[in-house]
Amino acid sequence: MKENYKEKESFDKKTMIGIFSLIIVIAGIFGFLYEVIFYYFNGGMKEFFWRGGNFLPWINIYAIGALGIYFFTYRFRKNPLKVFCVSSIFCGILEYLAGLGMYIIGDGFRCWNYNTEILNFGNIQGFVCLRSVLFFGFSSLLLIYMIVPLCFYIARKMNRRLFLTISITLCTLFLVDEIYNLAIARVFSLPRASDIYKQIGFHYVEFK
Repeated sequence: MKENYKEKESFDKKTMIGIFSLIIVIAGIFGFLYEVIFYYFNGGMKEFFWRGGNFLPWINIYAIGALGIYFFTYRFRKNPLKVFCVSSIFCGILEYLAGLGMYIIGDGFRCWNYNTEILNFGNIQGFVCLRSVLFFGFSSLLLIYMIVPLCFYIARKMNRRLFLTISITLCTLFLVDEIYNLAIARVFSLPRASDIYKQIGFHYVEFK
C-alpha cells in the first residue's frame, strides 16, 4: 500500500468519479468525527455535541477541502513537505473565506468561532487559527498517503460495477442529505436535521 502512491494510477473517467465519491464520503465523515471529539474536549469533557447540520455524520467543508487538497497536491506526492505546506495554505484560505462568507451572508451566523475555543493561537477574526491550519496540513498527509491509495486499491480490486454502485450511492445519500438541509428545508419550511435532533435531545455547540 505504501508504494502505491508513487505509481502513476490510470483509471477511466467513471472509475475516477467513483474514487472521488469515496473520498467525499470518507473526508466528510472524518471531519465529523474530528469535530465531535474536539468539541467534547473543548466543552470540558462533559458531553458530546452533534456537529454539522445533516442527518448523517458528515460535514461538507472537509469533503470540499479533501478534493481541493487532491487536485492541488497529488502531483507533489513525492514531496510530503510540499504537500503539507500547500494543503495548509489552501485549507486556511478555504476555511477563512467559508467562515467569513457565512458570517456576511448569514448576518453574523457562525458554524465555528475560534475566539472562544481552546488552542486558538493565531486566530484571525475567529474564522481560522494556527491549530486548524496545522491539523488540516497533517490531515492532508493522511489523505494523500493513506486514504487516496486505499481508494485506488479498492477500485482496482473490487468489481468495477459494484465499486461504482457502492461509492456513488453512498456519496449521493450524503449529498442529498446536505442539499435537503441546506436548501430544500429552508425554501419549503420543512424540519431540518438540527431541529429534529434537538427535539430528540442531541446537543449542539452554540456560537456567538
